Amino acid sequence: MSALEETKRAARVAGFARRAAHAAAGPGPAGHLSALLAGHRGVPVSGYMAMRSEIDPLPAMEEAAAHGPVCVPVIEAKAQPLKFALWEPGCEMVDGPFGARVPKALEFIEPEILIVPLVAFSRSGGRLGYGGGFYDRTLERLRARRPTLAVGFAYGAQEDPALPLEPTDQPLDVIVTEAEVITPGA
Repeated sequence: MSALEETKRAARVAGFARRAAHAAAGPGPAGHLSALLAGHRGVPVSGYMAMRSEIDPLPAMEEAAAHGPVCVPVIEAKAQPLKFALWEPGCEMVDGPFGARVPKALEFIEPEILIVPLVAFSRSGGRLGYGGGFYDRTLERLRARRPTLAVGFAYGAQEDPALPLEPTDQPLDVIVTEAEVITPGA
């Protein structure tokens, strides 16, 4: 294991611990996320179905679905970009690969805004994910086609100013926590 891989592994362990400790205090409100998305009504949005101790974007996704298409990520294979299946409140969901819930009926669309789960973030827009590179590959592909907004959604306790980053790590455009909206570089 390289020094960078070991540093990232240690950062993930610390990020998971901070997130779990914060999540134990109660669910994270998505009010700031809803407010951010309200400025982009009708634009295709990708959310995610919260797993483990992730902050839950479902209330913001439900609100956004009243104004435009919302989708969730589908992992088709390791080392591949994500695809996105149309999601609606109350649609039938099934277990997908890696334990992520996906709609039973897979109708694929392409989002322009991605609500991105994470293990840790920095105020400069750095993101530490789970290590599979799915969002990095996906954002790189989507951004090559058109402007794509990456919105990191996390508990404030997941902030880590010393994230180990690589050139392939895609930056977040905005980070939303239960307490604030952070615009890197502002």
